Amino acid sequence: MPMSTPMPGQSGPSGSSALSGAAAVSTVGLRKSYGDKTVLDGIDLHIPAGSVFALLGPNGAGKTTAVKILSTLIRADGGQAQVAGHDVAASPDGVRAAIGVTGQFSAVDGLITGEENMLLMADLHHLPKQEGRRVAAELLERFDLTDAAKKPASTYSGGMKRRLDIAMTLVGSPRIIFLDEPTTGLDPRSRHNMWGIIRELVNDGVTVFLTTQYLDEADELADRIAVLNDGRIAAEGTADELKRLIPGGHIRLRFTDPAAYQTAAATLRDVTRDDDALALQIPSDGSQRELRSILDWLDSAGIEADELTVHTPDLDDVFFALTGGTDHTKETVR
Repeated sequence: MPMSTPMPGQSGPSGSSALSGAAAVSTVGLRKSYGDKTVLDGIDLHIPAGSVFALLGPNGAGKTTAVKILSTLIRADGGQAQVAGHDVAASPDGVRAAIGVTGQFSAVDGLITGEENMLLMADLHHLPKQEGRRVAAELLERFDLTDAAKKPASTYSGGMKRRLDIAMTLVGSPRIIFLDEPTTGLDPRSRHNMWGIIRELVNDGVTVFLTTQYLDEADELADRIAVLNDGRIAAEGTADELKRLIPGGHIRLRFTDPAAYQTAAATLRDVTRDDDALALQIPSDGSQRELRSILDWLDSAGIEADELTVHTPDLDDVFFALTGGTDHTKETVR
């Protein structure tokens, strides 16, 4: 549900100044249970302002629960959380004035037009009528919905409804936006359009907290990624850092000169040979330091490889490795 609801008399985010020099979102030991089912089991997060943070995890991992707690929709059972400099439990109104939320399911009212949906949100934000119309028109144009503004939202495609959903979220000019699986069910073109919208938001200084099951989406958009499994953070880091956690990465050297190939094969340790292709495969974590070491060795030995490629596991490999078992060890990549 789009949410960025100031209290009466407030005209915009109250937490913007609090973000200066601090995390936009931070949690310590966040916990939540439903009966005997522990959904969040001590979550620590630190999300810088103006970045995209992606929370990955299988169904039931606790992603939506985390979003609901941070957006004040439900209360945590333990731990601490701050959003836009406001304590979620002690100052929920301050949090709500600074955030926007787009949930998994569209909150668009299909019985009214796109424009009427926007104006309804403007009224909820207590914007003066003329200001509300201006903001609605600007956002409808920004999200390429002007031509459809007078049509019932029920006639919109899935991608159009999602764009309208986010446009409604932006009426209150939130500085932090929670997007809970925003591209689920969208066709590839609509997904890419949504990615462009998210990038634009971040360019404007907005912090985006994204949950998704699309690993390429996190790889494409996120500055940092956390993998949530069985209520705990299994690993956290940049996409490249997470990929280096998983074995299987390697550097491949291919030669056209058989003599150079044989020399390299005889000298390098732990290589896998492909004599037909004159290629060597060297286990590697894909780091810059390791790549430089191999290049320096080739140079000092006077050996020239005709082709060098670095292969690292992708986020699919990371996801399945981290969520396929029951190991609850937290590993934070720095």
